[in-house]
Amino acid sequence: MNTTLTKEDFLNGQVLFIDKPLGWSSFQAVNKLKWAIRKKFGLKKLKIGHAGTLDPLATGLLIICTGKFTKKIPEYQGQTKEYTGTITLGATTPSYDMETEVDQLFPTAHITEDGIKKATQALTGEIAQTPPIFSALKKDGKRMYEYARAGKEIELKKRNVTIFEFEITAISLPEVHFRICCSKGTYIRSIAHDFGHQLGSGGYLSALRRTKIGDFNVDIAQDPGAFADHILLGQA
Repeated sequence: MNTTLTKEDFLNGQVLFIDKPLGWSSFQAVNKLKWAIRKKFGLKKLKIGHAGTLDPLATGLLIICTGKFTKKIPEYQGQTKEYTGTITLGATTPSYDMETEVDQLFPTAHITEDGIKKATQALTGEIAQTPPIFSALKKDGKRMYEYARAGKEIELKKRNVTIFEFEITAISLPEVHFRICCSKGTYIRSIAHDFGHQLGSGGYLSALRRTKIGDFNVDIAQDPGAFADHILLGQA
């Protein structure tokens, strides 16, 4: 941030680019900025929100809109997303990532580079995927993860999403590193789960970073703590 932003700037609308740290929820990142802006300018209220949730175990680009620009959130949510990450093969977890413990083990000795290539091809284009039961989707007013944590089985409907690119960047079994460009609503955790299934094994997401939203790259984003400090010190 090279220019000093005023109270009016934040109220009229700003688009802020945050690099969400590992372990933070998207809500925590928004709250950090909201607290700093309100404290700096003595505001009782401030409209602020993010354009697309990142799980606590994921890092990367979070677009946060303030003031009148919160109306732009659906526009940013609809843009193509790019992610990089790691799929660990040979096991599954109920959450499809590392939020929960491994529940099943599978063989990996039969997995080849050619098989991995075919699996990526099968999961490229328009696909129907089942969202993870451990997700923030709602059913009858409750989040799906609430049902999951209570041990209740809920049938989830498949959703059509588009995977524009699915590139394998490195293979070091049982880990496979990837880059994916996808449409709104895609669960990369479900891709990891389905990828393992395609290979006749299991798979779960062991690392994830969002690198792009539309034309915006995480390279322009800042740590939320540093961003908040800049605001409080009058350097935003």
